[in-house]
Amino acid sequence: MTAQNASWIITGPTSGIGRRTALELAAYGTVVLVGRDPVKLTVVEQQIEASGGHAVPVVADFSDIESVRRAAEEIVALDLPITGVLNNAGVFPLESRTSPQGWDLTYATNHLGPFAFTEALAPHLPDGANVVFVCSGVEDPERRPAVMAGFRGARYLSAEASARGEWKPGGASRQGLDAYATSKQGNLATVLAFAREMPRLRFNAVEPGFSPGSGLGRDAGRVLVFVSRYVLSPLAPMIKYWSTPKRAARVITDVLTADSDASGVYYDERGKPMLGSTQVRDPAFSDRVVAETRALLATIPSTR
Repeated sequence: MTAQNASWIITGPTSGIGRRTALELAAYGTVVLVGRDPVKLTVVEQQIEASGGHAVPVVADFSDIESVRRAAEEIVALDLPITGVLNNAGVFPLESRTSPQGWDLTYATNHLGPFAFTEALAPHLPDGANVVFVCSGVEDPERRPAVMAGFRGARYLSAEASARGEWKPGGASRQGLDAYATSKQGNLATVLAFAREMPRLRFNAVEPGFSPGSGLGRDAGRVLVFVSRYVLSPLAPMIKYWSTPKRAARVITDVLTADSDASGVYYDERGKPMLGSTQVRDPAFSDRVVAETRALLATIPSTR
């Protein structure tokens, strides 16, 4: 499919890796920008238009399931030839917060929202469309860099427990780390289970590497954000498992636009296949995560 008749959906496109990826994708066709801040969406739209591309902004708050479903309906109504979907939107607050549904904000924004968004779009995507989730190696308790950073892997009990902000005992010293790791495991479980369930579509995942300049840790405090952006970020290309928003965007764009039948593949920060945790690679476990997520989301009635 050529750039003239291809369209790409990207969530969380207004900062960091998401913004860089949106600008990269503009060379491949129309970009549907899905985010919660209409002013910031307009800024990215104008950047793309100024470079000769085309973008369509759609407002959605991924912590709010009703907002996500409305956004999916709006995108379907655009009647665009969707070639790929990038689930990139995410948050990483260090302390517990709640979503409009009263659920844990991190789990809702990072897992439940993208899951609901993807399920709403899937029936309307053409055969071969590529759905990519931005994941994270912190879900794996055996991943040494993540453990050194304070993570203890995903702490999944059930979808309902996660929505309540309850995690398997023995986790990190900060609840936000358990919430983030568990939400990102939910993303990877979704990719692996959906790849089996829906063979007419492609589902893949990318671990973009630790990007201190991405803006994901914007809730960590001004000093840490400043150090991450201006001290650590320039060093990232020289450190294993680290990356930059620009480099991560190129890898993600390559995976999303690849002319390949690959599905159920998890790519690392270099674009090479990698493995998730032992737990998430168990089909019974990933199928359980998906089944429990569907049951939880079914408690939020559709607006249609």
